[in-house]
Formats: sequence, structure tokens, C-alpha cells
Amino acid sequence: MTKGIQFDASGKLTHLLTLEGLSRQALVEILDTAESFIAVGEREIKKVPLLRGHTVVNLFFEPSTRTRTTFEIAAKRLSADVINLGVSTSSTTKGETLLDTVRNLEAMRTDLFVVRHAESGAAHLIAQHVPKHVHIINAGDGRHAHPTQGLLDVFTIRRHKGAFEKLKVALIGDILHSRVARSDIHALNTLGVKELRVIAPKTLLPTAVEKLGVVPYTDIEAGLDDVDVVMMLRIQRERMQGAHIPSEQEYFRVYGLTPDKLACAKPDAIVLHPGPMNRGLEIDSTVADGPRSLILPQVTYGIAVRMAVMALILGGREEPLGRRA
Repeated sequence: MTKGIQFDASGKLTHLLTLEGLSRQALVEILDTAESFIAVGEREIKKVPLLRGHTVVNLFFEPSTRTRTTFEIAAKRLSADVINLGVSTSSTTKGETLLDTVRNLEAMRTDLFVVRHAESGAAHLIAQHVPKHVHIINAGDGRHAHPTQGLLDVFTIRRHKGAFEKLKVALIGDILHSRVARSDIHALNTLGVKELRVIAPKTLLPTAVEKLGVVPYTDIEAGLDDVDVVMMLRIQRERMQGAHIPSEQEYFRVYGLTPDKLACAKPDAIVLHPGPMNRGLEIDSTVADGPRSLILPQVTYGIAVRMAVMALILGGREEPLGRRA
């Protein structure tokens, strides 16, 4: 159902709500477009005129730093006008419904909404009710999806590891509650990784997790054996009940990524984390700041990926400025 409204009749991307159901071709098109925008961030003047005259509204009902800021930078680098609207300043605090808020902003000639919401399905609901000329990007909805995070994660992997078909990838942490994990799993399986593992205590693994196309492990050393990519997930205190882990100290002892545990992976394995990190809970600072960490490059790549998504949605299929053959 979601897949059907993400593309128009000609196959052009019109909303990005989830990576579930997107074809390999669609994912690769986004990644290739993002690659063309990397150079923009390295220029003295970091702008292209592709979305001049368009208005983008960042509509965030949950707090965010990285996601909101990188969307704002991405839109401004494409020369769009950007408005940031947080829930604390929104009329929803006065009783206005989500759709009424969006309709009022539509009336201000908004072209694209970037939406983060605590409720799963919120972005999808909005996409079902906006006119055809208005577009929605899901910046995270409940436990459901975080598609641009999934895209920047696989972009990072492709840039540093090449072909997905050769790779063993492990996701470690709160698989049960993580919208990032769901988006990563959809993208990595579609792109054809050799093996995709999830590592967590049983209390943080979904029921019948194997149906997601992953191999589950509760032993971190066994799960990390011979992997090429280690993808950490944040322990989301705000989404969890205390029964999921015995204590933060015990969780770090058993599942925290330390140099000793990372040694189980391949010597050239890379480490990713969507942020914000809980140092000393899911990852040791020595690893987070170490030579195999790509945590800060992920943030940089996130700008190019979000530029690509907005360019494909609002700018059509034309070659972005700066693309080279």
C-alpha cells in the first residue's frame, strides 16, 4: 500500500515513506544521485540552483538534531526556502489535528514536508491526504521506518566497501524498537548483502525475526565473527520498559562494542552508528573515535543523501548539477 503512493504513474518518486518494497533500481538511483552531490559540499560555494523557488517545511513532532539539521542544510544547498517547525511552536499544542496543521501549511504554498512523528504511520497518513503537487519525506515515524537514515547507512557502506554481494553485515542493539533497524534491513536485503545478522538479547529481538531475512544471534562474539560491517543501534531509553535489559552496566558488559569484541570481526571491518551515541552503553569511546569508525562521515553523507531524495522528488529525473559521467 505504501509502495503504491511513493511513485506516480510514470514511476517517478513522489513521496519517501519507507524503504520496504523499493526496488534495487530505485535504491541505486538514489545512491548514485547522492554520489553526484558529495562534491557540492566540498566547494567554496556549497549551493546548486536545482530547487530554487521551492519551499520545504521541516515538520518535527519529535526532537532531533542530526536529522533536522541535515535536512535543512540539504534543502538550502539545493537553493530551496526552508521553514523549521517544531511541536513546541505548533498549533497542535492548542488542539489542532495533524492534518489540519499540514493543510494550513499547504495553504502557504509548501512543496515538500519533511515529517518526524512519534506515531507509526503518521507520514503515510499525511501522504494520503495531500494534493498531488505536495510531497512527503518520512524523517522517522514511531517504530516503523527511517528511510533516509537507511539510505545514508547503505551509502556509507557502498562508499567504503563496494559491492554488497560480498559483504557480511551485523546490526547490534535494540532491533525490537528501532525504526533505523527496519529501514537498514529492507535496504540491505534488497541490495543483496551476502549475509545479514542481528545481534541482541532475546528481549530486544522481534518475534520470528528470521522472517525479516536476517540471522539472529544472542552471542555478540559469534555474531561478529568474520563480518565486514558493524552497525550499532542506539538503546532508546525513551521507548523502552525497564524489563528489556537487566541494567545499563550489564548490557554494556555483554553487548557494548569494545575493541576486544570488534576484534572478532574482519580486521578491516567498519563501524557505523546512527547517533546519538550512548558511550559506555552501546559503544566504547575507543571504538567510536577509532580508525574504523565512520560515524562522523555518516553525518556528512546524510546531507548528500537527503539532497538526492529531495532532488529526485522535486527536481525530476534531470541530471543534478555537478554530476559527472
